[in-house]
Amino acid sequence: MLGNIDLWRSEEMQLVQLMIPSEAAHDTVAALGEVGLLQFKDLNTEKSAFQRTYANQVKRCDEMARKLRFLTEQVHKAHLSVGGRSPLWEKTVTMDELETKLEELEREVTELNSNNDRLQRTHAELSELAILLERAGQFFDNARAVASRDAVNTNVPHAPSQDFGAPLLDSDRETTVDAKLARLGFVAGLIHQEKLVSFERLLFRATRGNMFLRQAQVGKVQDPATTEMQEKSVFVVFFAGERARTKIMKICEAFGANRYPFPEEVSRQRQMHSEVTARLHELHTTLDAGDMHRQNVLTGVAQNLESWTLLVRKEKAIYHTLNKMNMDFTRKVLVAEAWVPSNARARVSEALRQAAEHSHTQVNTVLQPLAMQHQQPPTYFRTNKFTECFQTIVDAYGIANYREVNPAVFTIMTFPFLFAVMFGDFGHGVLMLLFALFLVLNERSLGKTQLDDMSSMAFGGRYCILLMAFFSMYVGALYNEFFAMPMTLGGDTKFRCYIGSETSPTGPTDLRDCSHAGGHIKFPGGEPYPFGVDPAWRGSKTELPYLNSVKMKMSILLGVLHMNLGIIMSLFNNSYFRDYLSTWCEFVPQMIFLNGLFGYLCFLIVFKWVTPNCFADLYHVLIAMFLDPGTVDKTGFLFTGQAGLQVLLLLLCLVAVPWMLLPKPLILKSRADKAKKAGGEYHRMGEDEEGHAAASTSQGDGGHGQGHGEHGEFEFGEVMVHQMIHTIEFVLGAVSNTASYLRLWALSLAHSQLSGVFYERVLMGAMQSNNTAAIFIGFFVWALATLGVLMVMESLSAFLHALRLHWVEFQNKFYRGTGHKFTPFSFAELPKDDLVAQ
Repeated sequence: MLGNIDLWRSEEMQLVQLMIPSEAAHDTVAALGEVGLLQFKDLNTEKSAFQRTYANQVKRCDEMARKLRFLTEQVHKAHLSVGGRSPLWEKTVTMDELETKLEELEREVTELNSNNDRLQRTHAELSELAILLERAGQFFDNARAVASRDAVNTNVPHAPSQDFGAPLLDSDRETTVDAKLARLGFVAGLIHQEKLVSFERLLFRATRGNMFLRQAQVGKVQDPATTEMQEKSVFVVFFAGERARTKIMKICEAFGANRYPFPEEVSRQRQMHSEVTARLHELHTTLDAGDMHRQNVLTGVAQNLESWTLLVRKEKAIYHTLNKMNMDFTRKVLVAEAWVPSNARARVSEALRQAAEHSHTQVNTVLQPLAMQHQQPPTYFRTNKFTECFQTIVDAYGIANYREVNPAVFTIMTFPFLFAVMFGDFGHGVLMLLFALFLVLNERSLGKTQLDDMSSMAFGGRYCILLMAFFSMYVGALYNEFFAMPMTLGGDTKFRCYIGSETSPTGPTDLRDCSHAGGHIKFPGGEPYPFGVDPAWRGSKTELPYLNSVKMKMSILLGVLHMNLGIIMSLFNNSYFRDYLSTWCEFVPQMIFLNGLFGYLCFLIVFKWVTPNCFADLYHVLIAMFLDPGTVDKTGFLFTGQAGLQVLLLLLCLVAVPWMLLPKPLILKSRADKAKKAGGEYHRMGEDEEGHAAASTSQGDGGHGQGHGEHGEFEFGEVMVHQMIHTIEFVLGAVSNTASYLRLWALSLAHSQLSGVFYERVLMGAMQSNNTAAIFIGFFVWALATLGVLMVMESLSAFLHALRLHWVEFQNKFYRGTGHKFTPFSFAELPKDDLVAQ
C-alpha cells in the first residue's frame, strides 16, 4: 500500500544518451528546456569554460545581459514599472535583432545621460552664478550706501561703525594713500555651509589677517560637481596684492569652493544677471525636452524588458547545456547523456519529435538508454505546494539516496504533532491558525511579492504552520489550556467535594470553596473525564506533580513509538533492496534491544495507568531489573511472572549486542572468501549481497547493509570497525535518544508555566486593581508578552526541538541522506536574478 504513495520512494530514473544533429541542437535543447525533465551530465569536465564549443555564444549572452542590467537600472532610476510580455515577444525576436536593438538603446541612453549630466552641471553653475550676482551685488550696494552716508556726514563726529558694510578705512583718518596702492581685489563664489568656518580661519592665517570676508547663507543649492542639493553660502573675500590672490585661489580649490567672475561695475552686473537669467530659461526648455525624450525611450524599454530578459536567460541556459555535450565532428552530431524519470520518456520523445519538425532537419534525434554502471541516479520527488515544505525539512538534513524510503511521508503528521506536544495551548493555536490562514488565503498575492528572508521562510512553510496550528489546538484541548485558563469542553469536573467521612458528596459544587467548607476533593469512581485533563486539577496543589508525571510518561511513550517507526522504516529499505543480511543482523536485534528495555518501560507505564490502585515505583523496577535480576519486591510488583519476564528481556538485550556486532562482518568475510576461491571479484555490499545486478547497480548504497566501501577488494578490518561503530552508536543512542524525547515534557511544562505567569501575574493582577488605566496597561503588556515571548520565541524553540527529534532521533535509524538532488534543465527553474546580479 505504501508503495503507491508518490513520496514514499523517489521516481525511477534512467540514464539515456541523445545524439542530436548539430543543425537542430539549439531547437532541440530549447524544446527539452520547456519540458524540464532531463538532467544533463557534463561530458567536458576536463575543459575550461573558454575551451568549450559554445563559449563565444555564452560570452555574447553575457554581454547582452550586461546591457539589460544597465537598461534595468535606468528604468528603475526613472521610477518606471517593468511591464509584462510585449507584442515583440509574440513575434519571436531573434537574438541578432535583439543584440542590435540593445546596442542601439545602450548607445542612445548613454548619450542622453551624458548630455543630461552636462546640461545639469551647466544649469547648476548658472544658478549659482545668478545667486552670486544677486547676493554679492547686495554687499556692494550696501557698502556704497554706507560710504555715501558717511561722506555727507563727514563733519559729524560718531562712534566707529560696527556694520560689516562699512568702508575698510575710516573716513575720519587723515591718511593720504596712493590710489594704486590702496586698490583692493576680491574673489567671489559659493562654498558648503559646513566648511565655511574652517575656510575663514585658514584664510585669516594664510593672509596674516590681511583680508576681509563677507558671506551670506543661500539655503540648499544644486552642486555642479555632484548634482546634489547642498547647504551653501555666498562669500566675497577682499585682499590686497597678488600673493594674497594666489593663496586665496589655492585655498578655494582645497575647500571645493566654486569661484565665479563678478564685475565691479553696476551696469555690467545687471547685464550679466539678465544674460544668466535668459540662459537659464533656455536650459530649462532644453532639459525638459531631453527628459521627455529619455522618458519615452525608457518607457518603451520597460514594456519589453521582461521579454528580452527571459529570452537572453533562456539562450544563455541553452548554450550552457550545449557546452556539456561532446561534439562528434565526423557525424556532425552532439552526444549528450542525461538522467530522465522513467515515466517521462514518452514526453521527452514527443518533444524531440516536435523539435525535429520545427528545425526541418533530415535526421531526428536518437534517444537510447544506457547502462548505469554503478552510477547513483539523482533523487527526484514529485511534490506540490502542500508537501514541498515537509520535503524541504527532510532535504535540509540530506538528500535521500536513490529509491530510499522518504521520511517526509510520516513527517507530514509527526512533525506538527510533536511541535504541538511542546506548544499545546488552544488559544495560542487559534492565533497561529489565524496567521496561517492569512498566508494560505493570500498565497497568490504574496507569491508575486518580493519578501525578505524571514517572511519568505514563513510563507514557504504556510501549510506546515497550518497543521501545527491545528495540532496545537488539539493538544491544547487535551491539556485543557486556553491562554493558561481551564476549559470545560468535556463538561463539568468529575471530582466532588466530601465533608468529613461522608460517603456521598455533600460539599459545595464549586471545588474552589471545598477547602473553606472543611471538606476534601475526591474522585467518586465511575466514568473519568471524557476528554483531556479534568479541569479540577487546575489551580490545585497537586497540579504540577500530576501534569509532570503525565507529560513525562507521555514523552517516553511517544519517543519509543517514534524510534520504533524509524527502525521499521529500515526494514522497508532492506526489503526493497533485498538486503536480507541487514534485516536479520541489524533490524531484528535492534528491535529486540530497544523494546526489551524501553518498550518494556512503556508497557509498565500503560499497565500502571489501566490497573486500579497500582502504586508501583517504575524507577525502582528498572533499577532492580539490572542490579538484582529475578527479584521483585513489594514496591515494584505489578503482575505475576514479572521477575521471569524481566530476566528474559535482559538476556535478550545482552544477546542482541553481539548479534548486531559479529554475524554480519563474518558472513560478509565468508562470502568474500568464497568469491575469491571461485575466481570472481567480490563486489562488497553491492551486487552480490542484493542478489540481482540490475537493481543493485542503481541503488548501490541503499540499505544499512551496504555502504562500507566501494566496489573492490574486501577489507575485513574496515567492515568490522564500521559495524562496531554502528553497534555502539545504536546501543548508546537507544538510551540517549529516549532521554532526548523528554524535551517534549520540558518544553510543554515551560510553555504552560510561562503562560500561567503572564496570565496570573500580569493580566489578573491588573484586573484585581479595579483601575481602568491599570487594566488597559496590564492587558497591553500581557498581549505583548503573549505575542513576543510565547508566539514567537516559544514557537521557534518548539520548532527547532521538533526538527532535532526528526533529524537525530528518528532519521538516524534508517535514513542515509547521501544522495544528490535531481536538477533538470528547465526554463521554469531558471534563477530570476541571474541577469540583475552584479
